[in-house]
Amino acid sequence: MQTVNDVALDLGILSLSIMTLWLYLPGFLANTFAMMWGKWLPKTGYGPWPIDGGRNWKDGNRILGDGKTWNGLIGGSITSGILCVIIVASMGDAPTSETVESGIFAHPLTGYEGTWFDFGSANLSAFVLGTFLGFACLVGDSTGSFFKRRRGLKREGEISSKAPLLDTLPFAIMVFLWGQLFLGDSLLSQSELIVPMIIMIIITPILHRSFNLIGYYIGWKDVPY
Repeated sequence: MQTVNDVALDLGILSLSIMTLWLYLPGFLANTFAMMWGKWLPKTGYGPWPIDGGRNWKDGNRILGDGKTWNGLIGGSITSGILCVIIVASMGDAPTSETVESGIFAHPLTGYEGTWFDFGSANLSAFVLGTFLGFACLVGDSTGSFFKRRRGLKREGEISSKAPLLDTLPFAIMVFLWGQLFLGDSLLSQSELIVPMIIMIIITPILHRSFNLIGYYIGWKDVPY
């Protein structure tokens, strides 16, 4: 067992970046989960329920647009929580706050003792952590949509407007920012992860494009972006 500083030195920046993506995976996949809820739930007769309620901003454009729904926001956040529970359950007990296991697949609950999401139960704590990360992602995604609409980049029916940076950077920045600000002394908030976070933000457009292509080819998305 090693300290966070030791692990940072041992892993190197590339491996530490992969570890950062692993720790924040529930947040990074929240957009995919929201897309699934936004596409599938209405087929059962429930929704969609646009977050902006169909209202326009003072510029005459929608506040967020039809692509941002309550079913996607709530369903995506909860599914991220479930994913975090699965990850934690598969890894066993978390290391203590003073140490972290070597390797890129660190335990997401490392150092969570005494934080606001420490509920005395690993599964419940993992669910709250994952839901928090998912919600942060989707708040960032909605923020990007807000600024897209202000630029006049409108969604045309089922076809989303092309704006790769506004589609990717806000959610990545929001997830990492909330992690640094609100996750106490847990591993996810350690300053050693700031540089890897910046690297992940830079390559997020590539990752996002890859996930969108996969979603397009398996029928989850109507467009490959």
